[in-house]
Amino acid sequence: MRQQSPNRAEHPAGTARRRFAALLPRALFVLAFALFVLAVVTVSTGAPDPLPRTAGPVSEAAVCAVLAAGPAALVTGAVRRRRRRELDRADTSAATAQRILLRPLPGRIGDLRLRGTYLPARTAPRSGGDLYDAVRSPYGARLLIGDVRAKGMLAVEASALLLRSFREAAYEEERLTEVARRLENDARRHIARLPGAETPERFATALLVEIPAEPVARVVHCGHPEPLLVSGGRVLACPPERPGAPIGMADLVGAGHTVQTLPFRAGERLVLLTDGFTEARDAAGRFPPFAERVGERAAAPLDDLVDGLRADLVRHTGGELGDDAALLVVDRAPEGERPAAG
Repeated sequence: MRQQSPNRAEHPAGTARRRFAALLPRALFVLAFALFVLAVVTVSTGAPDPLPRTAGPVSEAAVCAVLAAGPAALVTGAVRRRRRRELDRADTSAATAQRILLRPLPGRIGDLRLRGTYLPARTAPRSGGDLYDAVRSPYGARLLIGDVRAKGMLAVEASALLLRSFREAAYEEERLTEVARRLENDARRHIARLPGAETPERFATALLVEIPAEPVARVVHCGHPEPLLVSGGRVLACPPERPGAPIGMADLVGAGHTVQTLPFRAGERLVLLTDGFTEARDAAGRFPPFAERVGERAAAPLDDLVDGLRADLVRHTGGELGDDAALLVVDRAPEGERPAAG
């Protein structure tokens, strides 16, 4: 006897029967409740001490309203649940696409060690906007972390455009400000024209970092959360000397991009993050003490630091993130741990 394959697609009629079976108990409950109310009204109006005459028509009208509202409520609920499932599927698809888009970081670039992590939103359809990358260029390691102000597949498409632009410009452009200019031009030409893009969603915050052989890090701020420098067990915030405009908005606000130079010596770390790590709220509405958590793990190995910060965020939110969160940590190996030249 031939057996039906478990992977065979179900016939549409079978799907319809299953949906009808799922709705039937609710429909029967509403009908039974309406009939119960009708019976109560009938008995009350026929009793020796009946309700006022106006009660009968009013009550019967109320019963009719219940009979009409019941099926309407069932239909509305079914539509709402279907819409919610569609949004959940779309959000899951966006989160999956974003994970695929974020290729694994190189574990090492010269004397630098890198590790990144990404957590998609869980409680709102906002997945797909956070991005990061690192490339080896003729001018040193160049890093990008950003947050596209869009959601769902629109954010994924915009992220793909920015990552492609960064990977090309980071290798070709000598100055980091020119890399930012390339991202700006591509965002203005392409992201704003994506289907569904609206004015508030035509930009992305970003942080560009260049780490040459010298003990420094050069940073271009594009409206993004500041990096943290971990040095000697202390955590130092590195706000921009001159705030830069988000990618896609430089022309609108009339602000160019400038380079800020930070000391970055052997044994130190730079922590780059998106606001999902600092603005996620717990059940009481409190923000996480992110810098404090970094300080508690300042001496931990790189993998333990990143894994611990990720676990802290999940624990703080109870696993219900309302926004994406991305983290990229880079440290410069101590002198005795540097790879041999050549």
